[in-house]
Amino acid sequence: MKKTYLFIDGTNLYAGQYELFGPKAYLNFIKLIQTIEKNLSISFTKIFFYASYTPKTEKQSKKINLSLKNESLFYKNVKQTKNLIFFTGYRSKTSGKEKEVDVKLTADLVYESLTNKDINVYLFSGDADFLQALIKVKSDNKKPVVISLQNRIMYKAVYFFKLIIISFDTLWKEKFKKLYGYKELRMLKKDIIVPIK
Repeated sequence: MKKTYLFIDGTNLYAGQYELFGPKAYLNFIKLIQTIEKNLSISFTKIFFYASYTPKTEKQSKKINLSLKNESLFYKNVKQTKNLIFFTGYRSKTSGKEKEVDVKLTADLVYESLTNKDINVYLFSGDADFLQALIKVKSDNKKPVVISLQNRIMYKAVYFFKLIIISFDTLWKEKFKKLYGYKELRMLKKDIIVPIK
């Protein structure tokens, strides 16, 4: 029986869910995974999650504090997911840019795909920078699947792979009118978000 590995660009996922739900609610990651597994009739053997925390500063506004609280609660929820490996990168002190995360995800994705012949590969990201890694995986006779949030779509993926778009409304379709060949997985906000008190 084939194993199924899910690789998640966690920082991209966090940013996407923050854009959708704002600082006073966050995506229930555990329910998200359960819903994906149920709707696709799969079970993830391993989930690899890659992210970095926003660094704190000496002077922080109320808005930044709300954002940091949201991020902390989201990642805490993520870490409670079964079969999950959480990789933490860091932010550059000079530029503030994320370091190690994308490279580690790419290295693990290619390594696991090439050393494990009997695995199904899923990537959850909207970042087209992973396209070449996925093409390499595909060249090893695998059929990687890309999952994206409605506001973080890796639209080029649809030309090479199966693309699944997680949606919470229909507004996103206006922007991607010419996109075809994808599967939409609709979720209700009330069932998938956690309000922050």
